Amino acid sequence: MYNFVQKFHSGWAYLALLLIVIVVFNSFSGWFSKREFTKKDRLIALAGLIAAHIQLVVGFIIYVISPKGLESFGQMEDADLRLTSLEHPLVNILAIVLITIGWSRHKKAVASDLKFKSIFVFYLLGLVLILIRIPWNTWFSN
Repeated sequence: MYNFVQKFHSGWAYLALLLIVIVVFNSFSGWFSKREFTKKDRLIALAGLIAAHIQLVVGFIIYVISPKGLESFGQMEDADLRLTSLEHPLVNILAIVLITIGWSRHKKAVASDLKFKSIFVFYLLGLVLILIRIPWNTWFSN
């Protein structure tokens, strides 16, 4: 079961990252072109939010069932182990919190430019955090 969930987590990451990148570009173009925020823009941002949250839930499942999960917490001298057991989960939780804040702030904004700006800034910050804490060496070796 662990192998299936881990492969799903790795595969879903491609979709989640793609959707978040699309959200960032869409919100950037909407903000700077001063276009009206439409239902399509909301659905694009929602797709990125949902994909990120699914990735987080699957990551939590992996963390609990992983042979490296909870029992490796505290063994921080190994850089690869520290990345997968501490840095990757914590930074990605923070990233998804930022994405969620961007989604929530856009709902409270009235003007289209503020909606686009909130989504752009917070989803971009979340994307950067996700990208800097992906365990690239293990991701490409699978």
